[in-house]
Amino acid sequence: MSLNDPLADALFKINHYEQLRKKECTITNVSNLLLKVLEILKDNRYIGDFSVEETSRGRVVKVNLLHRITELKAIKPRFSIKKDEYVNVEKRYLPAKGFGIVIVSTPKGIMTHKDAIKENLGGRLIAYCY
Repeated sequence: MSLNDPLADALFKINHYEQLRKKECTITNVSNLLLKVLEILKDNRYIGDFSVEETSRGRVVKVNLLHRITELKAIKPRFSIKKDEYVNVEKRYLPAKGFGIVIVSTPKGIMTHKDAIKENLGGRLIAYCY
């Protein structure tokens, strides 16, 4: 069975395991985009460490959960955003101003919306977490 959006499926699985209060989540369909999103979640202390393992079927990621995620979802379709529209994005996807992060793909790489505001960059919306 092929997956339409591996990033959305992985984020859904992490969110589901968080709600079940599991300690670890194993993701089998791994992409470089997913690894960068996991790095951002780790840097913002939403998840713990994660390890990437090579198996005969491909890469596998094991994520340690810290039970700090209320909601974690991919944004589909990946809307374009200008550098002065982040206030509207916060209102739409986050419950309160300054609470949570929106992950954005910019010309300088994947980063949070807070870093993109500091860098004065626009981009495409990837996911949100709070």
